[in-house]
Amino acid sequence: MHREYRRWHSPSLNREMELLVVGHAGAPVLVFPTSMGKFYEWEDRGMLELLRWQVDQGWLQFYCVDSVDAESWYCRRAHPGARAYRQTQYDDYLYHEVLPLVRDRNPNPFLITVGASFGAYHAMNFGVRHPDAVRRVVGLSGIYDIRRWAGGFEGEHVHLNNPVQFVGGERDPYRLSLLYGMDIVMATGREDPLVESAREMSRVLWGRGIGNALREWDGWAHDWDYWGRMLTLYINGHD
Repeated sequence: MHREYRRWHSPSLNREMELLVVGHAGAPVLVFPTSMGKFYEWEDRGMLELLRWQVDQGWLQFYCVDSVDAESWYCRRAHPGARAYRQTQYDDYLYHEVLPLVRDRNPNPFLITVGASFGAYHAMNFGVRHPDAVRRVVGLSGIYDIRRWAGGFEGEHVHLNNPVQFVGGERDPYRLSLLYGMDIVMATGREDPLVESAREMSRVLWGRGIGNALREWDGWAHDWDYWGRMLTLYINGHD
């Protein structure tokens, strides 16, 4: 598999950011690590190897990004408003820096976002905020209501970075039309403590007329072995 390491100073975040590109062509896949994870996490965990054949065939190309969770939602010493604003800056980094890199290297417009656990939050958040850019969201064992990290604080940047609230309050006809055309898949275990978050996200989406597939697996299913099996099933759609 083609593998390329990239690093630059991000104007959006005012810090160095790293990412990994795996694959030479195909639908671009924006990969988010688990909470406070690094860009190489999915490679280290063998997740990309599971899709080696699709990558070698030129069907999928992965862009594995770093997180700034330790500076945003997991930065407990910071005010919730500051945590949320750092998340907005991270979104700016993704949209204004990573996305242009993807488009420069790959003309395929079918962008997929994917992540597991807290990475699923990022995949969903970026997807519903930018339906002009994202065509499919795959969330594995995710949390989709960020308010527990805001400690009851309500503010503009909390709302903008909370998928449940953001989608529920969407009123723009054009943006809704784009959301209607998205392919959204969530997979989680029935005994996963986060399962209710996925169910709520699914209800909110359906409440706005936005189709989605919620797949509930037996048991806890909140670990890499399960996520690997989920990934191979759902990266291409609603199997």
